[in-house]
Amino acid sequence: MTAITIGVVDDHPLFREGVTRSLSEISGFIVVGEGASSDDAAMIASDNHPDIMLLDVSMPGGGLSAISDVLARSPTTKVLMLTVSEEVDTLLGALQRGAMGYVLKGVGSRGLAEAIQTVLRGSRYISPTMSAKVMENSLHGGTPEKNSLTPREREVMDLVAQGLSNKHIGLRLSLQEKTVKHHMTQILSKLGASNRTEAALQWRERR
Repeated sequence: MTAITIGVVDDHPLFREGVTRSLSEISGFIVVGEGASSDDAAMIASDNHPDIMLLDVSMPGGGLSAISDVLARSPTTKVLMLTVSEEVDTLLGALQRGAMGYVLKGVGSRGLAEAIQTVLRGSRYISPTMSAKVMENSLHGGTPEKNSLTPREREVMDLVAQGLSNKHIGLRLSLQEKTVKHHMTQILSKLGASNRTEAALQWRERR
């Protein structure tokens, strides 16, 4: 099995070293670069093209700003935020910039490994605490992002909430399945949902 390569960027040396040590002890994980700033993250992306880049939000240069730099230099890298920030706006900002996951510090090595495996499979991962906050936020009116679905995206979500698959949504709306998948990607980002089930629950509560 090919090893999963990881970059770890956090401006707290002890925390960064702990994360690196924990990941290195997991079979199949290799940490190929460490850094403390957005510039370091960009350099690691350019030099190593890791499968996963772990980024803190609060670091020199800004973790959110680093996302686009990392993806520009290494488009195949999956960005996973590892932070103490429990602000919904920060989470949504990270997802909108291209991050695939948002994990709160304090997670154990097993939980972090699960998050890494999830985003490598192409799915988003959001810490349960943050998913609950997003849900609560949506129930109390939400943020502008919650209300920014296009008319077509709202049609898609109405059918998702009814339990229809992408294929059947495409048939119902006369769309190709890949077009429905594209709409779902945009919808999950706007709603801050980690999967279609979570998005459907939010949507049902909003209706």
